[in-house]
Amino acid sequence: MAEEEVLNFAPTFEESGADSLTNALGNSLQAVANPDSWWESFKNIHILGDTISVGYLIPELGRAIIETFLMCSFSLLLAVIIGLPLGFLLFLTRRDMLLESRLLNFVGGLIINVVRSLPFLILLILLIPVSQFIARTSIGWQAAIFPLALASITFYARLVESSLCEVDSGVLESAKSYGASNWLIIKAVLLPESLPGLVRGFVMTAVSLIGYSAMAGVIGAGGVGFLAINYGYYRYETGVMLVTVILLILLVQAVQGFGDKL
Repeated sequence: MAEEEVLNFAPTFEESGADSLTNALGNSLQAVANPDSWWESFKNIHILGDTISVGYLIPELGRAIIETFLMCSFSLLLAVIIGLPLGFLLFLTRRDMLLESRLLNFVGGLIINVVRSLPFLILLILLIPVSQFIARTSIGWQAAIFPLALASITFYARLVESSLCEVDSGVLESAKSYGASNWLIIKAVLLPESLPGLVRGFVMTAVSLIGYSAMAGVIGAGGVGFLAINYGYYRYETGVMLVTVILLILLVQAVQGFGDKL
């Protein structure tokens, strides 16, 4: 009798195992074929013991990325428009250069050094009244553009000056000996010779701006930094903080990778 029970039990066990495997494969295929079912199973993920609702976080991340892009884009544009000529001015007004002027060189260098000597977070706080006057608000990504632009202008101006200093002085002397005008030397000699350094400086400024824009979240400037502070720090959601850190790393890698291909 026991042997019959064992014999009867074996096929039942095999059939149940096969049915379980078939059902699991069927459910997996159904989940792949049905995006709604897959999304429901992926809606909540667990990171470091925290449960993150991707359904509510993705719209917030999308808005944060757009705000970060707007802040960095306007600041980079101002860095090129103002920082590039300022860097050229600092170089050209140096001793034995085309537009030698100790006064202009000293004043321009002093302004840049003062701005760069301040930690960006302190600069943000100091410029809140100015940002409020310009943008008519002290919060939001609009209010962060002025301090971000000021920091990026001074940073890029120094990088431009350093790139121009790497141009061989013999090339400048040759252009002068041929009677080239100052404008022609700038356009045909300095700019082409320093172009690789100018591009590298632009990429470095863009990468730094991503970090600066994250710091701007402290004053409620929006962007990925504000998301990390508002949700990750104040609400003690470590998972959200980790997601924003990963997002910032991906943004920096994307910008740096794009710059390396230029």
